[in-house]
Amino acid sequence: MLLENKIAIIHGAGGQLGGATARQFARDGARLFLAGRTLSKVQAVADEINVAGGNAEAAEVDALDEAQARAHADAVVTKAGRIDITFNAISIRGDLQGTRLIDMPTEDVLTPILTGARTHLLTALAAARHMVKQRSGVILTLSSTGAHLSGRDQMKHSTGGFGVACSTIEALSRTLAAELGPHGIRVVCLRSEAITELWPMDSEHAEMFRDFKTYMTAGTILGRTTSLAELANGAALAASDRSSAISGAILNLTCGSVMDGD
Repeated sequence: MLLENKIAIIHGAGGQLGGATARQFARDGARLFLAGRTLSKVQAVADEINVAGGNAEAAEVDALDEAQARAHADAVVTKAGRIDITFNAISIRGDLQGTRLIDMPTEDVLTPILTGARTHLLTALAAARHMVKQRSGVILTLSSTGAHLSGRDQMKHSTGGFGVACSTIEALSRTLAAELGPHGIRVVCLRSEAITELWPMDSEHAEMFRDFKTYMTAGTILGRTTSLAELANGAALAASDRSSAISGAILNLTCGSVMDGD
């Protein structure tokens, strides 16, 4: 198993993306400390993992609150002795898209930027304080192709602050990798194509989302977009010792939507 005996924190574990990654980490042998703002959702994921034979605990943590993020990391170390992996799977408000910047309220433009940068910074540093002492650890961050759209796609998609947020997270990841690398800590950012499984498919929006899915699929060399399972598998691989030479990199999980060598 890729992550046998690893101690992992997953923030945003009550969501679909965080939950899928938590289940994969559990199948790969990790001991999990799951965190999120809605305890009932996080606990449901932990219960499912434990029933299946895994090892997971749930906690209510607001990752926008520095004190809460640090207290949770401290509690994990007190209980488990160390932190091997931390992954931020918290939504950065990708729903605030579809409108040109000049037509958006400033607050809506800044919300994903500030949310994405703050949660990734706070959760990474909360774990890094302990990883520096143990001289090992892996920090996983989360981005998307919004950080690297072609000119055609920039014109097609009005991403609001979402694309800027993804670019910010990727830059933050590289900076953290450079600063923490001498302490034996790796930082890898996961960049995926749109995960269409997460899109709402209600009758009101179904036609619009079908059009977007067709357009985005046509832009990938594999003829499909990233699945939840593929992102979870990518996270497990990046967190494992089999990726021990990878740091400061953007792991390309875009099905060939982006072909830039990252």
